[in-house]
Amino acid sequence: MTARATFLLLLVLLWAAPAQAGNIVAGEITGEHELTLALAAPLDAAVEWRGLVGVVERENPDVPLTVTAATLSKDGRALVLTLAEPVSGQGAYTVTLRAGPNGAGETFQVRKGVLAVLFSILISAALIQNFVFSRYLGLCIFFGASGRKETAVGMGFSFILVMTLSAVFVWAMYNFVLKPLHLQFLQVLTFVGIIAIFVQLLDTVLRKVNPFLFKKLGVYLVLITTNCIILAVPLILVDNAYDLWESLALALGSGAGFALALFLMACVRERLELADIPEPFRGLPIAFVVAGLFALAFLGFSGMSF
Repeated sequence: MTARATFLLLLVLLWAAPAQAGNIVAGEITGEHELTLALAAPLDAAVEWRGLVGVVERENPDVPLTVTAATLSKDGRALVLTLAEPVSGQGAYTVTLRAGPNGAGETFQVRKGVLAVLFSILISAALIQNFVFSRYLGLCIFFGASGRKETAVGMGFSFILVMTLSAVFVWAMYNFVLKPLHLQFLQVLTFVGIIAIFVQLLDTVLRKVNPFLFKKLGVYLVLITTNCIILAVPLILVDNAYDLWESLALALGSGAGFALALFLMACVRERLELADIPEPFRGLPIAFVVAGLFALAFLGFSGMSF
């Protein structure tokens, strides 16, 4: 057999693999507690399928979820699973369906479409779970670099750049080095080291390219290394077992959310300098009041879901 024929045979086998994967052809999250499976062949309505189905979350594969009901459609080609635990729209669930009490199990991963998941992670990180106004992280740099709009914009772009690059390298380091070698206990130390490399790189570039912005950012640029927001992103992507694209969406959303918070705060603080504020409230006290009002406003995003 020639090399070309072997290649074509492998291609055909790979192409044919999904069709031979089993009876489950599609799955989607259809409710707060529901997963729906589309089946290639009808199932037997006389069988109690609830005991033959297992569901686990992707990030917690050792903790099975409780299936309270498994309802078969009239034509037997759709199986609706009702879970006791609420289903997350951003989550991924592995469903195992056995053909009988002693039959082999067929697994299928149920999740939203890729673009829907990425958009959901991006918007959630930027608005719904904003690091400043919802999680109250990164307040040191937030108050220190929000005095002027140009400083806020520069710091915001610096955060987005460092977050995005470090998220990619952290994802690769964790999945290809730390996890295979069972060195997860070194993850915080490793993540801080990766972040420090990119902060130092940014520090050098800004010093040469834009000395004015470098002087404006001052010590806060170096403090990005140990900022809790920058470190929180790698820890979240590891805890949620995000893939590369999900990690990028989380980093971009988190950085954009922090940049938005900085810019909004800088706009208000510049106008406050012209306002007649009582002496005890000038400076940082009125900034805390404004930040609290922004936090109340961002609570309005808490009910959003995709």
